[in-house]
Amino acid sequence: MRFRADLATLLASDPTRMDALRAVRSVGLPDCWIGAGFVRDAVWDHLHGYPTRLPAADVDVVWFEGTKPVAEIDREIEGHLHALAPGFDWSVKNQARMHHRNGDAPYSSVADAMCHWPETATAVAVRLANDESIDLNAPLGLDDLFSLRLVPTDAFATRKRSVFDTRVSEKLWLERYPLLVVA
Repeated sequence: MRFRADLATLLASDPTRMDALRAVRSVGLPDCWIGAGFVRDAVWDHLHGYPTRLPAADVDVVWFEGTKPVAEIDREIEGHLHALAPGFDWSVKNQARMHHRNGDAPYSSVADAMCHWPETATAVAVRLANDESIDLNAPLGLDDLFSLRLVPTDAFATRKRSVFDTRVSEKLWLERYPLLVVA
């Protein structure tokens, strides 16, 4: 996949993001990743020539376990992560329950759920392997992310386009990242 090595190098050179990845790895959840703004903002900051900085919003930990997908477990994991790495605003979501919020059929994995996220550039997640290498989960690829294109996923291209447009506006992406192009 194009840009895989670029992303791994970018993240591996960021001690703060590596600390977050180590904390999440230590929890040992199944099909567990850090995604969304954690990855997207690191790439966009880099492509805009901005200095490395903390994630602008919460750190989205996504995982998948279908036998007991309840929000209470996510909150317990958030508490554990806050104790391990208090410098981050952790947000943990088991993707096995997120289809309810989105009005979709049940998801089968984190990768499946990510295909139903609003933007292709956001539908990217990473985790740290035991050998400290970066594993990548990008079911929609990395081209839009690295090309600075804001493109809605198929799920948000038509029936949920207003949600996509609202996110672009409310997150001030075009102001923060003036090189972005909205599709």
